[in-house]
Amino acid sequence: MNPSTALATVLVDALVSLGLRHLVLSPGSRSAPLAYAAAGAADAGRLELHVRVDERSAGFLALGLARGALTRGEDPLVAVVTTSGTAVANLHPAVLEASHAGVPLLVLSADRPHELRGSGASQTADAQARLFLPSVRFSADVPAPADPDRQAPAWRSVVARAAAAARGARGGGAGPAHVNVAFADPLTPSPGAAPGGSAGLARVATVPLPPPAMLPRGPRTVVLAGDAPHASVGAAARELAEGAGWPLLAEPSSGARGGPQAVGPYRLLLGACDAEGPLDAAERVVVFGHPTLSRPVTRLLARDDVELVVVSASGTWPDAGFRASAVLPAATVAAPAGGAELEFSARWARAAKLAQDAVDALLDAEAAAGVLSGPWAARAAVRACAADGAAFVVAASNPVRDADLATRPAGVPTVSNRGLAGIDGTLATASGVALARGGGGARLLVGDLAFLHDANALLPVPGEARPDLTVVLVNDDGGGIFETLEHASSVSRSTFERVVATPHGVDVAALCAATHVPHERPATPAAAAAAIAAPPEGLRVVELRVPRAQVADRARRFADAVRAVVAAG
Repeated sequence: MNPSTALATVLVDALVSLGLRHLVLSPGSRSAPLAYAAAGAADAGRLELHVRVDERSAGFLALGLARGALTRGEDPLVAVVTTSGTAVANLHPAVLEASHAGVPLLVLSADRPHELRGSGASQTADAQARLFLPSVRFSADVPAPADPDRQAPAWRSVVARAAAAARGARGGGAGPAHVNVAFADPLTPSPGAAPGGSAGLARVATVPLPPPAMLPRGPRTVVLAGDAPHASVGAAARELAEGAGWPLLAEPSSGARGGPQAVGPYRLLLGACDAEGPLDAAERVVVFGHPTLSRPVTRLLARDDVELVVVSASGTWPDAGFRASAVLPAATVAAPAGGAELEFSARWARAAKLAQDAVDALLDAEAAAGVLSGPWAARAAVRACAADGAAFVVAASNPVRDADLATRPAGVPTVSNRGLAGIDGTLATASGVALARGGGGARLLVGDLAFLHDANALLPVPGEARPDLTVVLVNDDGGGIFETLEHASSVSRSTFERVVATPHGVDVAALCAATHVPHERPATPAAAAAAIAAPPEGLRVVELRVPRAQVADRARRFADAVRAVVAAG
């Protein structure tokens, strides 16, 4: 067996031994040894191989596979393989998202031998081995093999360290790891056996969490749960809120959005007043995960009259307002609630019911009038997922905020790329989630710009299974979220349309036809509800055309209605 084939075989075998189930490949010549080794492992039933022609989509597919595994409490380690040069750079958006979201992702990039770097050799970047620093938890540069029998233990050790770092096994927090591997010709397989044994293959134990810190009773407290890929984080937030009797303000992708303490349209309540005064008169906020969705929450976390306690088991924690007074690995509360706490929680419970009913009434009235909207689509998608067990994937920008506003807490497994809150790779991420979850599939709520940004994820690859994914596309022909921000009123409409809203006029049906993806465009709420509720079977797109001009007015009407009903009691 030639040295490059031996190196690739040892690496793939080691990863499978360490628990790798999914490997995503974007083909190339320099990475061919890894491709052949992965294909052999897949043919033997040792891993699932996913082939994609676009590296950026491949990276986000791997990210989605990891996040889908996390929704099921399964090992999230996923690898993505690319060839050298710009192919590797196209993984950078997914690596950044994985880093900031804390999602395991193992990048295996192929490279030219060291002696060719800096020589002008084709597809050779001097900095490829360091490309993702400092966003990766681990980085290694493996030289082209010379003596496989002698070097094999070192190769196994490298991937063991990379896998442990990606999983956050030693307490540093999960995230991406990068192993850059140099291959010399020949790159095609040759007969023979790879070095055997398990020397160098360390099994790395996870550092256990210390006992939870005890939070004192007394202050008026809310629990805030932001994005958290690991289900244990959302479960801990929900357990604390329910055990303490505190209001739970849970973002859709927190894993905590369910149960008796969870509040639906909480961000509108942070600016509302009931008969006793402002509902945001909290004295303490306990934060789990990474909250990013709304300005009312950001203002709450930046207040100097609120004690901010962050619960984070990793070495990093969110504190954009610089107000955290304590960072704890875990938290609990024991003593019975005081009178002020109970009264505060009861006020929130009453307001939450009034607010959710007001939002539902507005959505029902619009639907009765034949109006389609993003919030209505979010509610329909989550209801469908709650009914059939599918996962819910939601894009950045307006879709995730519509889900935050309009969906009742239901405990539906929800994924959103909130690490850096970009629109990159949304379709690919959702595809990965659906593939990782197997039966039941997923529904994706996505805007038109995020959909078009990742249209390559629709490309068919012969021999590759399509995910069971229903894409609910809310198409308002541009960046609808900007209608709700200060940009819409700061410049002339023509300038706003050209450089901010960016309407595109794309024929989505034609795009879907070109990629052999079924497409439908229901015109009424009844037809749309039926299309969304259909079980996810294969990849299909349900496009809802909505007027962007109504986005800002609808947001104001929701806010006004909630404040009015809460004030009236």
